[in-house]
Amino acid sequence: MLRFHFPIVIIDEDFRSDNSSGLGIRALADAIQKEGFEVLGVTSYGDLSQFAQQQSRASAFILSIDDEEFTPGPELDPAVLNLRKFIEEIRFKNADIPIYLYGETRTSEHIPNDILRELHGFIHMFEDTPEFVARHIIREAKSYLDGLAPPFFKALMDYAQDGSYSWHCPGHSGGVAFLKSPVGQMFHQFFGENMLRADVCNAVEELGQLLDHTGPVAESEKNAARIFNADHCFFVTNGTSTSNKMVWHHTVAPGDVVVVDRNCHKSILHSIIMTGAIPVFLTPTRNHFGIIGPIPQSEFEPANIRKKIARHPLLKGVDAKKVKPRILTITQSTYDGVLYNTETIKGMLDGWIDNLHFDEAWLPHAAFHKFYGMYHAMGKGRARPKQAVVYATQSTHKLLAGISQASHVLVQDSQNVPLDRHLFNEAYLMHTSTSPQYAIIASCDVAAAMMEPPGGTALVEESIKEALDFRRAMRKVDKEYGKDWWFKVWGPEKLVTEDIGKPTDWVLKANEKWHGFGNLADGFNMLDPIKSTIITPGMDVSGKFAKTGIPASIVTKYLAEHGVVVEKTGLYSFFIMFTIGITKGRWNTMLTALQQFKDDYDKNQPLWRAMPEFCQKNPRYERMGLRDLCQSIHEAYAKGDIARLTTEVYLSGQELAMKPSDAYACIARRQTERVEVDQLEGRITTALLTPYPPGIPLLIPGERFNKKIVDFLKFNEQFNLAFPGFATDVHGLVAEESADGKKRYYVDCVAQDVPA
Repeated sequence: MLRFHFPIVIIDEDFRSDNSSGLGIRALADAIQKEGFEVLGVTSYGDLSQFAQQQSRASAFILSIDDEEFTPGPELDPAVLNLRKFIEEIRFKNADIPIYLYGETRTSEHIPNDILRELHGFIHMFEDTPEFVARHIIREAKSYLDGLAPPFFKALMDYAQDGSYSWHCPGHSGGVAFLKSPVGQMFHQFFGENMLRADVCNAVEELGQLLDHTGPVAESEKNAARIFNADHCFFVTNGTSTSNKMVWHHTVAPGDVVVVDRNCHKSILHSIIMTGAIPVFLTPTRNHFGIIGPIPQSEFEPANIRKKIARHPLLKGVDAKKVKPRILTITQSTYDGVLYNTETIKGMLDGWIDNLHFDEAWLPHAAFHKFYGMYHAMGKGRARPKQAVVYATQSTHKLLAGISQASHVLVQDSQNVPLDRHLFNEAYLMHTSTSPQYAIIASCDVAAAMMEPPGGTALVEESIKEALDFRRAMRKVDKEYGKDWWFKVWGPEKLVTEDIGKPTDWVLKANEKWHGFGNLADGFNMLDPIKSTIITPGMDVSGKFAKTGIPASIVTKYLAEHGVVVEKTGLYSFFIMFTIGITKGRWNTMLTALQQFKDDYDKNQPLWRAMPEFCQKNPRYERMGLRDLCQSIHEAYAKGDIARLTTEVYLSGQELAMKPSDAYACIARRQTERVEVDQLEGRITTALLTPYPPGIPLLIPGERFNKKIVDFLKFNEQFNLAFPGFATDVHGLVAEESADGKKRYYVDCVAQDVPA
């Protein structure tokens, strides 16, 4: 039997007293402990909201109502007000945990109705034996705990504990193999027996099958679909990259025209290559901070998409009016948190594009709070499209509580076209493993169950509150510094002074200076406040460089040496997320680390002191000051006008000369040439050319290099030589050392004798 630590929490001011009330409550505590349950006894509520966090660790609450605490008129009594507030805090997050009141003589007539209806019982001291009362409470606590685990996780725990001998793979046989080796013993002790016992083969019938969606797996997928407002849910154990490929292989065939966000994840571009599709790209806006903005609403108009089809170099001679794109894929949200009004997009394209796919890898939390309104794929009570089937692919490991690679595909049937699950499963089987990791399946199951309202709503609201508290704290520091420099958090100029405010506070309005995305359509885009992009001094949103500056890469390397690791780094910005796991301690630590950076920068602290680990790897910087290094890189950026160049290369109108699948096939056929950067203009790439950051491909297989992209690569080549340790990583660039010992950069291109 698995032993879980969920104590019964008793809150009674007399818990440690020698009076009759104290003796009585301790007798009850002793009786509960004799039945095998832990008891946590405290004498006051303390900080009500903080103590209410115990709801995730407790199996029941017993709250004392002492005679002495009451005055006539309990509605006004401080004790009752505290009790009400405490219960409200508990129920805001947990509708089911048992709550009991415990008193000497008071009855339900003395307790307001709003409190009574939240209770599981009212215990009167000395009316029953402590042993009887303990058994009654434990029965309710056990019932509550038994109902916590969702179907698959429960079945997996039961299987791991039933003591069956395993004759199937994996070969470690429930962890036993590790016990036969010293390093294996170390591995076993680190990960623990439960994880290894739960690492089982798909031959275990009682756990159901992920591959054909039966048994407890199917029950959990249905449960998750209900929680996420979808008609279907498919758990995926190798990330949303794979979820995207499943959707595409179900909906797209060779030669199909597809409409794709140019700011898409590389897995969508891989899908284009694998399916042999012809992409028509919708181009997003950008500002000079390097922040990717929204695709203008006008780009989604069918008439404008038809114009793109008519001009497409691979669709010459095709009547654009007769082309019906197979799928639309939109990145929802962008890396920096920009969202689209999905209902507007559905309304514009329903009936013309039959498959609408929202890559919500970074947005699985939005379904659980009204704050996000229409800015996510599937909301409760929304009208279904008439013809279009809607897909949402979500990384439960990114912003919910799934473990790495936990993902799922959500599907909403249209009014007239339901999903054919059997056909979809053919694409599912193409991409899923026949040996899935069961801990990942369980985390998909648990991550969904955690978001069941009211708990999920409370978790999302806490994330938003923490994000806004961080923004307010950063502005308070900025105000106190006055004319001295400090970091900014990118977002609307006005910020509510408390709580989370209104969603309209975060809707992007046309031509607002702070976002720099120009003339946006009214109500079409919103910034997710839990995505925080921190702007460092040195450049404004128009791309104008200041005399002095602090490149973000130096700040984030400094932060890493102080135990703070960020998500993404740009030229003068870096990105952090307020997931449901972020706490006040974490963001306050971020703020204090930024304060330490400012202090070291202002003192021009030598790098051997400010960033010793970095200097150990790059000794050439040891004698430089932190401010001097910042200024050197800042001046290099300004000289190369890199912010403007980076923006322009992404908006430079890339030309597709070959189908991506045909260009990529040149790799397998060995019809490629490795071309030096200086010679790239006009050549057709076989590689996804992807600078990190932001991790968005500049070119995809089949596109030609233009002068701006070549200039960008030349700048990075020179910069990397001048500032080792700060090199921009560009996937697709091949570094080779020549005979003279110098490093040269190349890209693999389609051989010149291959017809375009």
